[in-house]
Amino acid sequence: MPNLKDQIILVTGATSGIGKVTALELAKQGAYVVLLARNAEKAEATRREIVAAAGHDLVGVLLCDLSDLKQVHHAAEAFQRTYPRLDVLVNNAGLLFGQSRNVSADGYEMGVATNHLGPFLLTSLLLDELQKSSAGRIVNVASEAYRFAKPDLNDFQSERQYSPLRVYSNTKLYNIMFTQELARQMRARGIRNVTVNAVHPGAVASNFGDSSSGWLSTLTQLFRPFMLSVEQGAATSIFLASEPIGAEISGGYFEKKQAKAVKHSFNTPENAQALWQETERLVQHNFFQH
Repeated sequence: MPNLKDQIILVTGATSGIGKVTALELAKQGAYVVLLARNAEKAEATRREIVAAAGHDLVGVLLCDLSDLKQVHHAAEAFQRTYPRLDVLVNNAGLLFGQSRNVSADGYEMGVATNHLGPFLLTSLLLDELQKSSAGRIVNVASEAYRFAKPDLNDFQSERQYSPLRVYSNTKLYNIMFTQELARQMRARGIRNVTVNAVHPGAVASNFGDSSSGWLSTLTQLFRPFMLSVEQGAATSIFLASEPIGAEISGGYFEKKQAKAVKHSFNTPENAQALWQETERLVQHNFFQH
């Protein structure tokens, strides 16, 4: 088990499911773990639980709803004021929303806002902090659900056609394409001390679908016995956040601690750049300009 003493690690979506297990295990390895979460009560309960399990109190909390871009700015500023640098960012938060289309505080479709726009902006705002690390790492939790994605950049907000599963699948493909394009752009800019990789946690018996309703919840309950535990699901995120390979490879997609190919017709360099530009436009922020 690696010794992560003196490592500062930020985990989003850290109060439940694989995010919580990821934060807990990294804290047990000695890291100073910062939990980014929406709910103050849940965050404090999780913080206390991790402190008890890890045997040290180097556990911080950062309150932020990733779907609200103003809150993302505030959270990044708060992190910069509080911590000297960031060694690892685990973009774990991700939700599968219900049957009706909802919009964020910024007016964007909720799935895209939470699963893609928020993490993109947070990563950008914390990139300088990651560059202060000798070996900064970004771990983006994606999903094999990307295979079912049918992206349409002309209907990015699913205004014409909304389906919760399609939105979720699309955003997981965006997570992977963001990972690959960010790795490419960092290489092009000579940023050598930060890596970024994506992870498929497996079909996890987590509670990410709790905000969904009806048949979707029923389906999740039905297949729960066949799903991985949250501990198994968190294993690859923990692996990339802590083992040497996470600092050696960039732009990879990992499952069960192994790199694997991404196969989707939409995943082209041209579409990756178009997605990047559209994302920058929506978050009103140039990724590399602070």
